[in-house]
Amino acid sequence: MSIFSANHILKTYQGEPVIQDISVELNRGEVVCLLGESGIGKTTLFNVMSGLEAPDAGKIILNGEDISSKPGRVSYMLQKDLLMPFKTVIDNVAMPLILKGESLKTARETAGELFEDFGISGYERHYPNQLSGGMRQRAALLRTYLNHNEVILLDEPFSSLDSITKMQMHQWFLNIFSKLNISAFFITHDIDEAIFLSDKIYIMAGRPGRIVEVLDIKQERPRSSDFYVSEQFRAYKAKIISRLKG
Repeated sequence: MSIFSANHILKTYQGEPVIQDISVELNRGEVVCLLGESGIGKTTLFNVMSGLEAPDAGKIILNGEDISSKPGRVSYMLQKDLLMPFKTVIDNVAMPLILKGESLKTARETAGELFEDFGISGYERHYPNQLSGGMRQRAALLRTYLNHNEVILLDEPFSSLDSITKMQMHQWFLNIFSKLNISAFFITHDIDEAIFLSDKIYIMAGRPGRIVEVLDIKQERPRSSDFYVSEQFRAYKAKIISRLKG
């Protein structure tokens, strides 16, 4: 059953539609991808889904409630990690708990319990500039998770990483999301990334941006790197490339 959906969303700028009649949905425990070329309106849709921008038409629904234009109801991690350079990693990660009224001591303790799961144990007192790119993304994901919202939106979370680190992060991402039963939408223009991580892919194309294809990835988890070179993976990729060209 869908816990979160965007229904017939229209968003315009200066009278021109950027995205039009877009409907997407997320079931509990799913990882769903929004795939399309740069500039197609993916981030615009996420800004509407997160409540940061109001749709010109359509609704955003969370557990049956209209949350259109209500920021803070879903967690949103932007493309850049936005870790504050003057704060330690533990204080960066604990920030959502502090903003919700927890004491610094309690927030640090709560956040610290998850550092091992997120692969950053031992770096609590370090500063962001002392972390690798992959570790910064893990810290940013943990901070996003600690908002304690049911749904997480991730805007190209791995785009800044080199290819080897990205593959390692993909495997970790699937493992931690399964363990914590997180439900997430993520944006990418990387076809391989979309196939490997997703339960479902929404393909966007056109001007204005629209959903032109919905593809279910029928590969059970856990997924290994062997999936990248499987016939099934190549078939999914060929279908996506064909649809994008069309």
